[in-house]
Amino acid sequence: MILYEYPFNERIRTYLRLEHLLRRLAALIGRTHPLDHHFAIQTLFEIMEVGARADLKTEILKDLERHKQVFNGYRGNPAISETALEQLIAHIDACYTALRDDEGKAGHALAGIEWLTSVRNRIAIPGGTCAFDLPAYHDWQHRPPEQRQADLARWAGEIACLAEPVQLLLKLLRESGLAQKVYATQGQYQQNLPQTRTFQLLRLWMDPSRGLIPEISGNRLLFSVRLLRRTEDGRLEHAADADAEFEVHLCA
Repeated sequence: MILYEYPFNERIRTYLRLEHLLRRLAALIGRTHPLDHHFAIQTLFEIMEVGARADLKTEILKDLERHKQVFNGYRGNPAISETALEQLIAHIDACYTALRDDEGKAGHALAGIEWLTSVRNRIAIPGGTCAFDLPAYHDWQHRPPEQRQADLARWAGEIACLAEPVQLLLKLLRESGLAQKVYATQGQYQQNLPQTRTFQLLRLWMDPSRGLIPEISGNRLLFSVRLLRRTEDGRLEHAADADAEFEVHLCA
């Protein structure tokens, strides 16, 4: 099954983008080829760009505090493991403290490394990191893989205070999902959402053997899924003849 996720607000959209970049960064650091490490550095710069949003840190701290208050309300509940609850609250507290105490925007310490700044300024230019443009970068790419990996891991550590809470918040959001089986007819499905509850994320599983691609749109009041099919020449067209069952989770 292929999982598709659709955020219902800009905050969750930003969290998902960060998660995507963080996963890519981790995968690239683990490899050894200089080209993989080039794209790891490029990914690091993308994370810094997303993390530079002025209100992002405030939003994450508010989300962490909100979750802490919710879980504090479960104390004394006989159906809840006190040990697991305490561990989760401690994890939330640790993420909150690390992010609160980190001054400035995500990766601000990296902005002070002149060599990285020169690479960042050139990497957006097509071919801008050629050896004749950045000989110091060319030299770095020819160093042993272990040294490059150590450098990348150290630089990635500068954004850890942002990465860990985002991953925790998305985990908690996904675990809140309400599962349901739905059925699309003539390549289309639409569902109204209750106004008494604000959903933030839609998760949809699609069987790849059907050859269908879900085009999702929605807001806090409703969402719709339009099924597409790839033609032999690579174009996407509405699969108006397709009836399909799939599973969705609405996460609040």
